[in-house]
Amino acid sequence: MNTHKLSILFVISTSRKRKDSRASLMCRLTYAKVRKTFATGLFINPDHWNSKQQLVKPPEPDAELINTQLSLIKTKINRAFLILQVKEEHFNVEDIYSLYKGEKTQKEHHVVEYFESYLKKLKTLVGIDIKQVTWNKFNYIKKDVKSFVKWKCKTNDYLLKKLELQFLHDFEYYLKVEKKQKQITINKSLQRFRRVVRAAVAENYLDKDPFTLYKTKTVRSEVVFLSSEELELLEQHKFTQNRLQFVKDLFVFCCYTGLPYRELMNLKQSNIVKGFDGNLWIKMKREKTSKELSIPLLPRALEILEKYSNNESFVFPRISNQRYNSYLKEIAVLVGIEKRLTTHMARRTFASTVLLYNDVPMEIVSELLGHSSMKITQDSYGKVVQKKISLEMNRLKGYK
Repeated sequence: MNTHKLSILFVISTSRKRKDSRASLMCRLTYAKVRKTFATGLFINPDHWNSKQQLVKPPEPDAELINTQLSLIKTKINRAFLILQVKEEHFNVEDIYSLYKGEKTQKEHHVVEYFESYLKKLKTLVGIDIKQVTWNKFNYIKKDVKSFVKWKCKTNDYLLKKLELQFLHDFEYYLKVEKKQKQITINKSLQRFRRVVRAAVAENYLDKDPFTLYKTKTVRSEVVFLSSEELELLEQHKFTQNRLQFVKDLFVFCCYTGLPYRELMNLKQSNIVKGFDGNLWIKMKREKTSKELSIPLLPRALEILEKYSNNESFVFPRISNQRYNSYLKEIAVLVGIEKRLTTHMARRTFASTVLLYNDVPMEIVSELLGHSSMKITQDSYGKVVQKKISLEMNRLKGYK
């Protein structure tokens, strides 16, 4: 609903004077900080105008008639404004003027306004096709778009039909310079924004997709994981503090299962089942991709599982992600590992050191990690395979 107030002000135009020194009386509309000024068709002596009372005063000829006409103009404008308000649709000062003139107003959609309507539709799919966390991410982008429009255009919204390639470049600059976001975060933001823009194109609110010519900047990040030596060093270290020993066990468990933090905390006794081969497997759905995870439990993971086996529903005691990562920092310092330990690193260690370096095919790695596509695995771990090949080739150089 539009909550902005409409201001109607009659002003004398000093630039539009006739030879008899009578000046044009203009009407200035201000709505949502945007002005629209138009001629009323009335001319008066500037000395006979009371700007404070918004009235023509004697001895102006026909002063009473002119004041009546001004009152009628104001009434017609307010009526047009009221009609647009009742519709509860986005409108601007041009729409008010068009309706006042009796012209048919053409609905013009705006970027933020359309984004909000997109979010409203998306909200109905939460719990059905998407998760609340996904909706939240789109909402964060909408807030960034809204703040960008205010920063760049000094207005509350931007015409959807004017959305072009330059808008995207400027938005990327804004996120990088003003919001201090990393390129990988910016890429994800623009990826989600593109879905909204494509929806607008599909609904014929936008003639062409400005993203067609837009290219995201490639971020080449090295996959950091623990080597077999570092993993063994961590495993062999015994902590005197229970909290650190517990977090170390969780991390090592992830290194041998590849479980993300959310799945680690949601792991229940019922998720540990006997597989077709007679061995214990983890069977659960990955929340991020909704893919079914089937992970065979390796001996080291089984040891940790047995250590925390109890009759409770969840396998491991509760710990927040923030506290978990904080304790991992302490662990890295105490063990002497000069890498940032995170749940994601544990997944990378599982994929690289535990699987790929032991000749497990990429297709199986992709399945065990619960990736939504093989391409994600290849993009992330392709270099790891190349490094493995390089090591093997260097080893073979020793043979004649």
